[in-house]
Amino acid sequence: MRKGTLYGVSVGPGDPELLTKKAIRIIREVDVVAVPNIGHKRQTAYEIAAEYLQDKELLDCATPMTKDRSAAKEAYALMADDLCDLLEAGKSVAYLCLGDISVYSTFIYVHDIVRARGYNTDIIPGVTSFSAAAAKLGIALCEGPERLIVAPVLASDVDEVLAFPGNKVFMKSGKALFELRDKLDEFGQLENASMVANCGLPDEKVFEHFADVDSDDYFSVVIVKENAR
Repeated sequence: MRKGTLYGVSVGPGDPELLTKKAIRIIREVDVVAVPNIGHKRQTAYEIAAEYLQDKELLDCATPMTKDRSAAKEAYALMADDLCDLLEAGKSVAYLCLGDISVYSTFIYVHDIVRARGYNTDIIPGVTSFSAAAAKLGIALCEGPERLIVAPVLASDVDEVLAFPGNKVFMKSGKALFELRDKLDEFGQLENASMVANCGLPDEKVFEHFADVDSDDYFSVVIVKENAR
């Protein structure tokens, strides 16, 4: 029996209209759609692609958001086991992933395990959250010789990132959003910062001035321009 292929399908940041034609085609063609569940009472990737999931066999993938690397690796291995069982049975699987898989995706760890076990894999790129956020704000991420730095919000790294010249994108803010705001103020960069939360989703919030942010939404992207216009 021919083994199936695992597709990592990037579904974009939130707006279903930002799904690529290739992503839609793969979702329609596969036998099973794997849906990440990070435990926030919302399966955003599922909601984005819902229009194309009618009558599809679904695989729920518990994806804990934890800093405990051993717990995370155990979860990835369990997901890989489930996916490999389907592939071994000759079924093709599309694993839905927010934004673009190449940017801070938990799927890539599962992908590497499955690939190392000898199964075929294919990654479908998509629109990144920070590209969509910049479009919402009507700004460029980088122009001419400007550098662009993309970083997660980690207290131990923020000072180093802010000290480096270039425009910055901060992702994976979690509960550290207000700490980041304080750091930007400390470095004199708060006036140049904007934020979009839940970009493309029904509860989207756009803040041209990051200083005005009043809640720490999980899906938040902060853009800091080195030189304000």
